[in-house]
Amino acid sequence: MAKLETDVKRAIRTIPDYPKRGIPFKDLTTLWRNGRLTRRVTDALLKRWKGVKLDKIVGIEARGFIVGAPLADRLGIGFVPARKVGKLPATKVSVNYELEYGRQGLEMHSDSVSKGDRVLVVDDLLATGGTSKAAATLVERLGGKVVGFAFVTELRSLKGRRKLAGYEVYSIAKYD
Repeated sequence: MAKLETDVKRAIRTIPDYPKRGIPFKDLTTLWRNGRLTRRVTDALLKRWKGVKLDKIVGIEARGFIVGAPLADRLGIGFVPARKVGKLPATKVSVNYELEYGRQGLEMHSDSVSKGDRVLVVDDLLATGGTSKAAATLVERLGGKVVGFAFVTELRSLKGRRKLAGYEVYSIAKYD
């Protein structure tokens, strides 16, 4: 296992049965409190996506903001928040999707992605892929093209990559 992956896994706290029984929640706040490690994570994402033509990063609420905004800054491109329903004030597009523990909705402003924009979708963790697929749906409804997905961690046992088949998917730390 690569050193960064090992360091990331060591830094992440697992909280059993959250938000409901049977879900092992990966708490990345314990990673983010380490500025040096957070920089290494951003550096790894930058290395992977630098040189790929991108116009925008879509960060998924809320932890995708923490990962996506600094990456967008480092790449010199725009950042677009994909928010939970009811959080955006202007005209928006919405989609509903299934989570491993319920149903949710996601929205983006209608003017946040332009036709032909090449977009990277970023979040902290890939689980079942439902939220990420919903973000991709919003980008594509607005005329953008999803170039790929970037995650800090991935729970492989939940098979989220299946929902993202056909897209480039990159994650730093993988849990079985």
